[in-house]
Amino acid sequence: MKKMLLLIATTALLTSRSESALAQTADEVVEKHLAAIGGREALGKVTSRITSGSITLSTPGGDVSGTVESYAKAPNKSRALIKVDLSSFGAGQLVVDQRFDGTAGYILDSLNGNRDITGNQLDVMRAGFFPTPLLKYKESGAKMELTGKEKVGSRDVHVLQVTLAAGPTIKHFIDTEDYTLLKIVTTLNVPQLGGAIDQTVEFSDYREVDGIKIPHKTTASNPAQTFTITVTKVEHNTDIDDKSFSKPAAEK
Repeated sequence: MKKMLLLIATTALLTSRSESALAQTADEVVEKHLAAIGGREALGKVTSRITSGSITLSTPGGDVSGTVESYAKAPNKSRALIKVDLSSFGAGQLVVDQRFDGTAGYILDSLNGNRDITGNQLDVMRAGFFPTPLLKYKESGAKMELTGKEKVGSRDVHVLQVTLAAGPTIKHFIDTEDYTLLKIVTTLNVPQLGGAIDQTVEFSDYREVDGIKIPHKTTASNPAQTFTITVTKVEHNTDIDDKSFSKPAAEK
């Protein structure tokens, strides 16, 4: 169970070449994606976001459910608070509070113990610029390559491979028709799970909120676990205290 819940808060993540995919540049695909989800101007006006919803975690013993609240603030602060009922496993309520203040990260974990965020997970969080890392990927020092086309289900996608200035490689799968982001695959080094693993996050049910298209369903999976988050509420430009992203004083 500990391994299955290890990456529960990090949702934040092959090539078939063809002439049609390679006819565009990586920058052109990125710009079409940004336009499809609202455009640079609308995205630039969003300084913070609070989302709330439900989470369903698949386990060998059956599905368990709970609630999730996430907070994001420009340029790259984030927090996820997850509560899952594990009473069917005799473990009571699991509470995971993952915080990142833009530089350092910390997890309050009622099951596995509190700990600092390190390694690849920290690298990914540092590069997770709000409202989307693709908005200013060049400024972050990341390198982008359009590697070709694949399919996600029945849909054709452009595959953008992003190499972070420090950290792992992340693949973005962007629909060739509506240019929404359908999937992200991040290769992470997780010693607790035996080394390198692929963390896959799939996005669906896009809805417009304040002029920006936001996926209201996210499914994340890796060799240890699968969970689905369904968003029920989104708030933009709400004042969020910077202290809420930091390691609690009692833990310092």
